[in-house]
Amino acid sequence: MQEQIIDNEKILSVCRFFNIEGELTETKIFTDGHINSTYYAEFLQNGETKKYLVQNINIHVFKNQEILMENIVSVSKFLIEKIAQTGGDPKREALNFLKTKDGKYYFAKDDCCWRIYDFIDRAYTYNLIDNKDVFESAGRSFGRFQCLLNEYPSESLKETIPDFHNTPKRIEALKNAAKEDKVNRLEKVDAELKFALSRKDRAKIALDLLESGKIPLRVTHNDTKINNILFDEETKKGICIIDLDTIMPGLSLYDFGDAIRSGASTALEDEKDLSKVSVSLELYESYTKGYLSCCADALTKAEVEHLAYGAWLMTFECGVRFLTDYLDGDNYFKTNYPEHNLVRAKNQFAMVSDIERKMDKMNEITLRLYEEALKNK
Repeated sequence: MQEQIIDNEKILSVCRFFNIEGELTETKIFTDGHINSTYYAEFLQNGETKKYLVQNINIHVFKNQEILMENIVSVSKFLIEKIAQTGGDPKREALNFLKTKDGKYYFAKDDCCWRIYDFIDRAYTYNLIDNKDVFESAGRSFGRFQCLLNEYPSESLKETIPDFHNTPKRIEALKNAAKEDKVNRLEKVDAELKFALSRKDRAKIALDLLESGKIPLRVTHNDTKINNILFDEETKKGICIIDLDTIMPGLSLYDFGDAIRSGASTALEDEKDLSKVSVSLELYESYTKGYLSCCADALTKAEVEHLAYGAWLMTFECGVRFLTDYLDGDNYFKTNYPEHNLVRAKNQFAMVSDIERKMDKMNEITLRLYEEALKNK
């Protein structure tokens, strides 16, 4: 992938289409994401500083931008109303999107699609958490997010990426990528491919539970890595869930599991030294405590019993996706060097193995904290 370069004239022209006036005084790259490109833009308007995030949506990933923004804006408005009702601050605890001159929430031109929302000041994100108190706060944030959306009609949302967390289909995509071997990389991934295919039956459990009616379909974020939570600089607590591109009907196991995958790992997802990669039981317990303290009574017993499995599933699926993209020529995730996606796949599979070793303990922790949370309600 090419390095991002700021085109101030382009940023300014996009902002003008969103009715932003004043002098553009500062821009900078503002993103840790694999998919979209995000820029910070600061304007001086009548002596007052206004701050925005200007985002270039990846149209190759999100092919229907109208449906994408319908989902995001509808959910954001719902959250704004719920947060206001509970005495919160919707300006800091939810995303507030700007309209374009023609009344839409996105601007498409020259094979690019843009959106803008208010910048939330005095906030920060994490890529790697080594503080159990912070991770507990993250659990409360996503647990509260789940509860706030319990009354949102999931049937009104459309799939922005069909089968996004359909792990069996992800495995089929991996098999197809291996068969086609477009960029002649198959011989480099023999061990990783065997690892993935040997676990294909276990990867079906979540969808089997859904089909049997044992767990419900919910409105879920579907991409709950830890850098999708904004933390308040003063309180150090999670205040806002961001990056709602994949807000869709899904399973609570997906949201819980991906948070553990990204936040309870002892290393970044592209760490090459696999001896450093494991799931921290201390961090797992902290997140689960925070999460269940907010939504234990909203989950079914079957969901709770499979939360730890959700951590396994999402880590496994992420490894499968990285490996698939590596075989396919790195067309989905941003990469910094030719072997980047393979390094990521190996990393995720190392964590999968560690979760398998610790699964009994993780289940024990989950059920204990679930019972404690119900008693405290």
